[in-house]
Amino acid sequence: MSKTVTLTLSDEYYKLFSAYATTDNQSLEKFMTISTLRYIAEQEYVDEYEMAEIEGDHALQTSLQRALNDAKSGKGRRID
Repeated sequence: MSKTVTLTLSDEYYKLFSAYATTDNQSLEKFMTISTLRYIAEQEYVDEYEMAEIEGDHALQTSLQRALNDAKSGKGRRID
């Protein structure tokens, strides 16, 4: 079921978002929804450069492996 959200935008942002929506032949609602979903998708995944940095950090890798082994063996406790 759809939900209604009230959003206050400055005139500047409203004009900017409306212009992009019009360029893409979309309603403002659809443009903002798609833009937000794209942003979320980009934030959920690690890009190749960030992954290379993570994989190259030996101290972090050791810590992660230790944590994984502890979790598998039931050591520690989960904090919610």
